[in-house]
Order: sequence, then structure tokens, then C-alpha cells
Amino acid sequence: MRSSAESRTDGSAAPAVAEGPDRFSTLLSDLGRRLSLDLGRWLRRRHAAIRTEAGDATAELTDRLEDLVQRGGKRLRPALVYYAYHGSGGALDGQVLPAAMAAEVLHAYLLVHDDIMDRAETRRGAPAAHLAFRDHHRQAGWPGEADLHGQAAAILLGDLAHGYAVELFLATEPRPSDWSEVVAAFTAMCSEVVIGQYLEMTAPFRGESSEEELLRILRLKSGRYTVERPIEIGARLAGVPPPALEALARFGREVGEAFQLKDDLLGVFGERDAVGKPVGGDLKEGKHTVLIHHTLAAASGGERRRVEAVLGNPVATSTQVDEACRVIEAVGARARVETMVEERIATARRVIDELELTGDGRDFFIGLLRFLKERRT
Repeated sequence: MRSSAESRTDGSAAPAVAEGPDRFSTLLSDLGRRLSLDLGRWLRRRHAAIRTEAGDATAELTDRLEDLVQRGGKRLRPALVYYAYHGSGGALDGQVLPAAMAAEVLHAYLLVHDDIMDRAETRRGAPAAHLAFRDHHRQAGWPGEADLHGQAAAILLGDLAHGYAVELFLATEPRPSDWSEVVAAFTAMCSEVVIGQYLEMTAPFRGESSEEELLRILRLKSGRYTVERPIEIGARLAGVPPPALEALARFGREVGEAFQLKDDLLGVFGERDAVGKPVGGDLKEGKHTVLIHHTLAAASGGERRRVEAVLGNPVATSTQVDEACRVIEAVGARARVETMVEERIATARRVIDELELTGDGRDFFIGLLRFLKERRT
């Protein structure tokens, strides 16, 4: 396998990186800046074509999508596509960047729809799309219900982003010999997250779920979409042989589960300024996570009632939330999930040590594990 630090046949240079413990952050941020530039250029060309055909009124939709995409985020999913490709010997930036950009735009689509379902008020430091559209409706003095307009427009915004993601992905050239398998990985990434979201949304209505059932939801909703499928797409584009592909899949599964389990911890115990939502927010949303499963299984009758008083209760007081959080810690559920995260990180590191990833790809994946272990956002 060839190092991504070597010259690339399309003449492009690899992002400059620093040595040492900040290498992962530098790799991620440098690629993020490049993706922002490339995505910005692509979106502006696409939107100019739309305005030529449909008129300036479309700017209310297209400008909001461009703003959401350009306000960033970690750019983790496209980075996984990119560094899996180069770490596996891929040498053409032009071959991998369309798929990487597609992963980011697909993420924007899901964020917009998630915010509607979760009734979120902000996204990336600005009003969530459905609220921004609602406010535009009010300010313009249009007739009808502003809230319904906002939700409908945001659904269309997400649908547009989904279409763009497919368009970007299909721009991949040259296509590898197993292109059909790459397409299958991308379409699976699109559908699995929807199925996982539905299962999570309806889990509270189906009674208490087992840990395995909750882990299956976790894998579908987040693990595969966030980590496993992006890595698979990058590796397949690079022509990775089956044994290495299977090992990368194992790595992706372990890291994907660890990410979501960490998300569940941060959704209850994270600091508001770091995670962007109130402490205990996931409790008030009623999310039945592995953390909640172990809490309810270990809690006494009184402890269980204190947690259930908050679970799915959007008007729960801060005192009630604090009491529920204390129960989660006291019964050992927090420690158990933290151990589950550590076990998955350790397994993923063993997989990476057995793989022949090269250059930036290896550095990125090793740094990813350290980032996950120390993650606060």
C-alpha cells in the first residue's frame, strides 16, 4: 500500500500536517478547509443553474443549504472516506473527493430532518432550518401557519441535500472495477440510518428493549452511517482486497458503536457549551439508550421513578434532571457504558495494529481513537 504522502497522479498536494499529538486534529481541520472550498464552489455553480431555470425565489432554499454546509461541523464522515482511501493506497484525490463531499452533504440532509423530529432550536450556532423558515414566513407576512411552513420547507431542504449527495457521489471518476459494491455501500448508508432512526423513535412504545436490540439500533442509526460505511466507501474506491476490507469493517463497527455510546453519555452528562444542548437533554427527549437500559435494570423502585419522571418529559425541572443523573451514576450505569466505550476503542486499536494502513491514513485512524477516548463534544 502506498503512502498518501507520496505525490498524487492528479498533481494535487496532500494537506500539510504537523507532527505529534495534534496530527489528527490537523489532518481533520486541513481537509475540512479544503472540503469547504470545494463544496462552496460546487454549490454556487449548482445554485446559479437553479436560479437560471427557476428564478431568484429559489435562493431562500439554496442559500440556506449552502449556509448550513459551510457552517461546518467536524467533517468526520468525509474525512473517514478520504483517509481510508489514501491509507489504503489510493492516490487520486479527484477520485475520492466527490464521495467525501457526498458524505458531508448527506449528513446535512439528515441534520435538517433530525432537528424537525427532535424539535431542536439551534444547529451549528444558528436557528435550526425549520425555525429559520418559520421566521421568514412571519417576517414576509405570508398567510397560513408559519410553523407548518417552516417544517415543510425544511423537509424540502433536506430532500434537496439528499439529491445533491447522490449527484456528488455519482460524479466519482475513475470508477473502480467493483463500482457496484461502492454504490451498494453508499445506498446502504443512506437507508440504514433512516431505519435506525425509526427504530429508535418507536422503541419506547414497544416496551423495554434488550441491550442487543439497543445496540442494533445504535449500529443502524449511527455506527454504520458515521464510521463503518464511510470507511468502506473509501477503502473500496482504493481497491482494498477482501481480508483488509473485512478488518476495516471490524474497526468501523467498534468505533461506530463507541461513538454512539459516547454520544449517549454526553447527551446526559455533557456540558452545554461543549455539546450544544442542555445537560440531560436526551433524558427529556425520552431516548431509550443503552445507558438508560442499564439504569432501569439496576435501579430500585424509587430510583426508577425518579428517572422515569424525567424520561420523555420536556418540562422536567433542572432539579428532576439532576436527580435522574445522580441515579444513573449511583446504580453504576454510567461506569458500565464508559467501560463499553473503552473496550471498543481497545479492540479497534488491535485491528489497526494488524492492518497495513499507510501514511496519513494510519495516523488519522490512530488519532481518531485518541480523540474518541478524550471526546467532550
